[in-house]
Formats: sequence, C-alpha cells, structure tokens
Amino acid sequence: MRIAQIAPLTESVPPKLYGGTERVVSYLTEALVELGHDVTLFASGDSITEAKLEPVWPRALRFDVSIRDRIAPHMLLLERVRQRAGDFDVLHFHLDYYSFSLFARQDTPFLTTLHGRLDLPEQQPVFDAFDTAPVISTSTAQRRMLPQAHWLETIYDGIPANLYSLGDSQPAYLAFLGRISPEKRLDSAIAIARRSGMPIRIAAKIDEADRAYFEQVVKPLLQLPGVDYVGEIGESEKQTFLANAHALLCPLDWPEPFGLSMIEAMACGTPVIAFNRGSVHEVIDNGVTGFVVEDEIGALAALNRLGELSRRTIRERFEARFTSHAMAEQYLNVYRKMTRARQRARLKLIDTAAIEVVAPGKR
Repeated sequence: MRIAQIAPLTESVPPKLYGGTERVVSYLTEALVELGHDVTLFASGDSITEAKLEPVWPRALRFDVSIRDRIAPHMLLLERVRQRAGDFDVLHFHLDYYSFSLFARQDTPFLTTLHGRLDLPEQQPVFDAFDTAPVISTSTAQRRMLPQAHWLETIYDGIPANLYSLGDSQPAYLAFLGRISPEKRLDSAIAIARRSGMPIRIAAKIDEADRAYFEQVVKPLLQLPGVDYVGEIGESEKQTFLANAHALLCPLDWPEPFGLSMIEAMACGTPVIAFNRGSVHEVIDNGVTGFVVEDEIGALAALNRLGELSRRTIRERFEARFTSHAMAEQYLNVYRKMTRARQRARLKLIDTAAIEVVAPGKR
C-alpha cells in the first residue's frame, strides 16, 4: 500500500529526547516499511526513517528557538499533504483534530489516531461537528468522554520487540519516567518511595506549562535523601534506567490515554505499579505485569508483593501484546477496510451515473 504518515512537527521522528506521539509514529512507520509497504513520512527535516521523508520544516519546533507561532508550520504541513493526497491509498494523521475539516473534503481515505487526552469540555463541540471523521483510540478508556466520535478501532501502541531486553542486574531503585506535570503526580511517586524506604530515580522533562508545578511542588522534594533527578533521557538510555528498577511508578491523576512508558518498562521485564486511571487496567495485567492500585497506600502494599512477579513473564507478556509489528498489522487491517469501502463507493457512483445517462426509452 501507499501510506502517508503525518506527524506533529514539535519533535523529530523519532524524538531526540521525550516525545510519546512522535515515538509511536516512528515505530509504526518503520514497521510498515519492514512489512513491505510504500510509506512516506511527513515530519520535521531532522527526522530519521527508512520511509520516504517529506520534510515540512527544517527541524523540530521544540529546538527551533526562532519559532514563536507553532501553528503556522502545521498549517503548511496540512497544505503539503493536501497537495499530495492523490499519491496515496490512505492518509494517517497524528495531529489531533486538525485534519478533520480539510480532509473530509477530498477523495483519499484518511484517519486520525488520537494520542492525547479527550476529557476537556472544549473538545466536545469539535467532535459534535465532525462526527464522521474516522478516528482510532489507543485504549478503550480513551473513548468514554467522546461517545459521539466516529471510532473505527482501538489499537494499542507498540514498540519494536528488539528495542529493549530483559534486564539481568539486581534492581536498585524505583523509577519514574516521562513528564513532570500535575497529572503525572511525581510528588506522589516520591511520597511512595520515601514511605517504602526505597530510593527513587526520576527521568523526566519539564514543559513550560508545568513550570509552576515543578517550582512550587516538586523542586523542594528533589533535595530529599534518596531522591535522584537525572533529567530528561532519550531512547538509548531507557534500557539501563528501566531494567535496573524494582518497579516503574505511575501514580496518575488523569485519564491516561495509553502510557508508553508502561510497556517500555514491561519490555525490560520491569513491573509497573500504577493508579487505576484511564488505560491502566487495559495495559497492565494485574498481578502479572504489575499492580493496578487506587492510591498511595495501595502502591505501598503492591511494593511488598513485587516478589510474586516474574520478570521473564512480564517480558513475554509484552512480546505477546505490545510490539510495533502487531500494532502495524492492526493498522493495515483498518487501512484495507477503508480503501475497500472507498472503492465500493466509487463503483456505486459510476453505476448511478451510468443509469442516469441512459435514454429514458431504453431503460
């Protein structure tokens, strides 16, 4: 198939450091290429891919200090895709709802994977207005706030099977990975670690939108004994960071759409202890790959049960459920359904047109 993958321009594909959406786009793109498909990636010019790269902006907007209006490059991205839409069998967007209006008015089948939160009230009228725009959820829980959306499938994120491996060293600390933000509750993770008597290592980025939370709530906690903030890390550093952890802590306080860090930990054989929010109960097999808990007290109890879990079994469960090839195969099924539906619609239009041009006396 001729497939276009359209990524945000905020990060490169894959991202140099943090970046969940762009990382998933990278894994999906490379898996589709490995499966023999003709893939074009619309992304920033500093992206790296085996697909055909269509560079829309020279480099990731996050690292371009000259950029003040991040919407402008994305408008250029949409127009570039529109100009080339006829070159593809399907267009796959990863840009939230930005594609809905323009691409509902062209012929090539398109779909959008919604990677972010969907519980904000201002999103409701958008999906009311575009209730025929085809969308993919990354968890069933993600759909709850938008039942009116035109959901096609739920497809879990995946990562390459050989990206991480089962750790073979003695675990030494608890881990926190991702973003420092109120909804990720690093303060709760530190509280859990402190009450358990275990050290905690933190590998996370700070967005400017979350600067106040960091300065007022988190920064004082980083001075406590046993709390080690290592900063933002890239993909190459995650193997050691996760594999050497007793568990990954995810004390979530928001409806997590998926949670890529959870399956990254599982790929290393590291159990996950997460609050029961959003996708968590779908991603974690409770009592097998980790523990789903309700609060800090439940997390402390779960830490005492880590000895019940097999790190090899955790790795095997990851291989069975969350590889990028499995993700790509599911998306291919959706692409094929969409292209077949479009072909049937075209044939119906041709048949209708043929009937209309027949002279009345010969019908």
